[in-house]
Amino acid sequence: MKANKVADLINKRQKIDKKIEDIQKECPHFSRSVKSIRERLDSTTMVIRWVCDSCCKIVGYPSNKEINKFMKK
Repeated sequence: MKANKVADLINKRQKIDKKIEDIQKECPHFSRSVKSIRERLDSTTMVIRWVCDSCCKIVGYPSNKEINKFMKK
């Protein structure tokens, strides 16, 4: 019984991941911000990246100067 629930949840997650990927592919990424985000979905490690404000996709890596400015906020 639990195996079916897990399989169903995995299937739903794959569909959601695909929808997110499609949205991010279509996004022009006009507005972006330096943010602290999880390195991976399954990680607790935080990293600083340029992230699109509209679709939340990582769109770049900040310079050391940009990281220092972000950290001073």
